[in-house]
Amino acid sequence: MKRKPRRIKRTEDRNVSGNNDSKAVTAVYIILRVLVAAVLVVQITNRNWDNVFVCILTLLLFMIPSLLEKKMNVELPGLLEIIIVCFIFAAEILGEIQAYYVIFPRWDDMLHTINGFLAAAIGFSLIDILNRSDKVHVDLSPKFVALVAFCFSMTVGVLWEFFEFSMDYWTGTDMQKDTWIHVFNSVAINTDGANVPVHVAVKDVQVNGYHWKAYLDIGLYDTMHDLFVNFIGAVVFSVFGLFYIKNRGKGIAAEFIPVLKKK
Repeated sequence: MKRKPRRIKRTEDRNVSGNNDSKAVTAVYIILRVLVAAVLVVQITNRNWDNVFVCILTLLLFMIPSLLEKKMNVELPGLLEIIIVCFIFAAEILGEIQAYYVIFPRWDDMLHTINGFLAAAIGFSLIDILNRSDKVHVDLSPKFVALVAFCFSMTVGVLWEFFEFSMDYWTGTDMQKDTWIHVFNSVAINTDGANVPVHVAVKDVQVNGYHWKAYLDIGLYDTMHDLFVNFIGAVVFSVFGLFYIKNRGKGIAAEFIPVLKKK
């Protein structure tokens, strides 16, 4: 019996890999939707309508990857799709309803880092698709594409912080978690009126008759911390994307970059 040519064998391997990815994505979707449905039933029983809304919102957000594929005619890598739905589950169900944001201090940092990474991947793919399109006459260098991906990710991060602040300001939520501050520097309390910061070590604060052992910062530290970790995620992917372009299609970045569907 004659052996099949190597070219055909590689094609079959890719098809098998694609089928395995599809099965894994389907399994993750089923598991997460069942978990969300179970949480939804519990929240309805407890008449916690805010959490009921979060569960319904989560189920709707799970539809984003498939909508992107249909509307933009792109194909999402299996690993990217799994990370997106797990990210949504971790942020909404575990973070909000199960209070992981409070139980695990670094939970929010992890999600913002992943968000920076994924947003850079999406921005990178948008520019790379345009860069390779015959209809758009541009030829951007790999470094410039990586820079645009980084800027796109940081812009998404800033817009999200705008959203968090707006929700806290207008609806009374606490999306921008507060931070206890034991020391700070400020020119506002300089008795000489000079533009020289005064160092303050906080030992006692009194608010409405209650004594606190530290000063409560309202959201600033949380916002800046979120942007810093978003920065880290964006830089990491931008570097991966740079090598992806130089070695076209190879490297870990290929698992996170959507591509146009072949006709």
